[in-house]
Amino acid sequence: MTLTTVQLAPTGLLPPLRGLHDISEDVIVAALEGLRLIYCPIVPPAAAFQRRPSKSNVPPPQADSGYVSGDDEDNCSGDDRGEGALDTLRADSFERDFAFRWLTSLILRADELQLTSDDAREQLVEDASALLASLTVPTAPGVTEEAPEEDQDCGITREFSFDVAATTGCPGSPAPPVTVRLFDADLAASDHTGVGLQSWGASIIFSDLICKDPARLGLTESALGSRSPRIVELGAGTGLVSLVLSQLLPRIGVASPDIVATDYHPDVLANLRANIAANEQAGEVQVAPLDWSDPVLAAPLDAPADVLVATDVVYAPEHARWLRDCASRLLSRGGVFWLVATVRPAGRFEGISSTVEDAFGIVDDGAGAGEGLRILETAMLDKKRGVGRGDEVGYRLFKIGWASW
Repeated sequence: MTLTTVQLAPTGLLPPLRGLHDISEDVIVAALEGLRLIYCPIVPPAAAFQRRPSKSNVPPPQADSGYVSGDDEDNCSGDDRGEGALDTLRADSFERDFAFRWLTSLILRADELQLTSDDAREQLVEDASALLASLTVPTAPGVTEEAPEEDQDCGITREFSFDVAATTGCPGSPAPPVTVRLFDADLAASDHTGVGLQSWGASIIFSDLICKDPARLGLTESALGSRSPRIVELGAGTGLVSLVLSQLLPRIGVASPDIVATDYHPDVLANLRANIAANEQAGEVQVAPLDWSDPVLAAPLDAPADVLVATDVVYAPEHARWLRDCASRLLSRGGVFWLVATVRPAGRFEGISSTVEDAFGIVDDGAGAGEGLRILETAMLDKKRGVGRGDEVGYRLFKIGWASW
């Protein structure tokens, strides 16, 4: 690669995100392009980078990063020195971690950006997500996936704290929050099926609803009984919802809930088990593999579930159909399935939440004659600032159950 501009370290290149709404689109694009040149020099630039040239209002570099030295007019060995500087920069764990945190914050707060269109916002989120994934791929000389450096980024640990409805605490005193500590593993750039390695906005919003208004979801002693109701999470990912339920239910009189967290991808299952083991304050949560397209209902999935839950698990029309068929085999008569679908108005997942209605149908649509799972109620859950990706505008909550028509 031939370097034609001085490359700054991420700490000097990336603009502060404190006033994100005041940062222009061109500045963000230039920052992403700078990161791409540092960490992804072999991969061709994304279409967004190609069609958005930097403008004159991009601020000039403020300081020399210390990674570039020598006379810029010396053309004989400039490329070699530039490559050596980049090799040093890529191996700097502090700079790499700074870039990782900056990209994560940008994605979570993308809705604050003042951009020309929703398509531009979607493209920026996609570009930033691709760069975030690339930071998990070894780029320093001599580093391989089989033997990564000890200081290589492998994800982030996140702590969640959810306020609990006053009725679940002791009378006259505030109820302690439900706390969960999760490890969000990095997505491998070569395998995008492991999306469950990270905690997504829908699971956070739904967990908050569980804690603040469990009665709305039928999560009460009168509805579930004091016995051991079986609750199965489909596409559990990092396990946030299951871990929240395992802490909350004993507070409302359901002493021994039988909770099973399921997923398909082997890496997701391994991370899920690790997260459950790390939360000693939580109740027991079992883990089981489950392929919706070909479910094997061996123990612990060999008994009907009283409650099914799933958050942000539909990314293609066939997912909703597989989910319907799998849920039909898991859910007991009289049970309820709470499904949260993320609403994305633009991009490749535009309108995907509507595939849930296509797959399940609505209880009063009058179509056909028979019995099966139908959508009983729907509600819209608001997106909260700082939660979820910038391309998300809200979350559709579906209450699904058995119905005759």
